[in-house]
Amino acid sequence: TGSSDPYCIVKIDNEAIVRTATVWKTLSPFWGEEYEVHLQPSFHSVSIYVMDEDALSRDDVIGKVCITRAMLEEHPKGYSGWMSLSEVDPDEEVQGEIHLRVELLEGEGGRRLRCTVLEAR
Repeated sequence: TGSSDPYCIVKIDNEAIVRTATVWKTLSPFWGEEYEVHLQPSFHSVSIYVMDEDALSRDDVIGKVCITRAMLEEHPKGYSGWMSLSEVDPDEEVQGEIHLRVELLEGEGGRRLRCTVLEAR
């Protein structure tokens, strides 16, 4: 139909932590959702999967971005910008970008991650 019903899943070290709302019938969704989660001291990466909700079958993976701990440590004020989606299935071609803001926060309660899923195209 030329459109998707996209939503995102945020995973830390392959464990699903957050799911955004679904934005119906669009290729340019806007979420504007911010999440803050506690991190284990040993965490390695944060992955954001862009999914296409499908009522009749399994939801499709549109693509993903992976932000490693090293990438976050290189940006002490956080990372903000558009990131190209990469494929999850090597046989699938992926097009698209997601606009994110991700930052590490240090505090009394330990290390936290603030992730803002803004939009995609």
